[in-house]
Amino acid sequence: MFDFLQDYDILGAFWTTIQLTFWSAIGSLVWGTLLAAMRVSPVPLMRGFGTVYVNIVRNIPLTVIIVFTSLGLFQTLGVSLGAKDFTGINFRLAVLGLIAYTAAFVCEALRSGINTVPLGQVEAARAIGLNFTQTLRLVVLPQAFRSVVGPLTNVLIALTKNTTVAATIGVAEAALLMREMIENEAQLILISVIFAFGFICLTLPTGLFLNWVAKKVAVKR
Repeated sequence: MFDFLQDYDILGAFWTTIQLTFWSAIGSLVWGTLLAAMRVSPVPLMRGFGTVYVNIVRNIPLTVIIVFTSLGLFQTLGVSLGAKDFTGINFRLAVLGLIAYTAAFVCEALRSGINTVPLGQVEAARAIGLNFTQTLRLVVLPQAFRSVVGPLTNVLIALTKNTTVAATIGVAEAALLMREMIENEAQLILISVIFAFGFICLTLPTGLFLNWVAKKVAVKR
């Protein structure tokens, strides 16, 4: 019953999913933090850019963004992000698309955390001579991150599941292998259960651990 599984690299496909999630999560956290800083910036141009970016990207389907990275950036503009082969190019473009999309949600989660920081602390930081960047880096963001570990956990879990969209441009992750196995084998239910269990193994421990971290680092008001 399970003999056909030996013909497929299921662990390798999930390893690709893990790599997609890891690099996309790091990029989304960095870009999302910059966007959040723009959203609360006193400079109108930066604040406007952050607002427009978040409102537009959040309302575009992820599939459209991922396909655009392949058809628009690579095939039309020739952007390969330094990769030499087709597999590497698609992987990096998928990461880029996931970062562009997920960062908008990281930004909004982080901005909600920034809004929880008492205004008095910001005013005190300004009173001792700190500029906007220093106030944000030393006073606001450390507290904001601690208060939004829970929401960022939800974003990370959603990102893990969203990596399946990378299959649309041929990235050899779990969803692409599952589709291939369903097409080749008459074991729809079994294959679906195996891959569902695999994603549970990725997301459930992550969610439990980060929720525990959120309780440990929560800001006491």
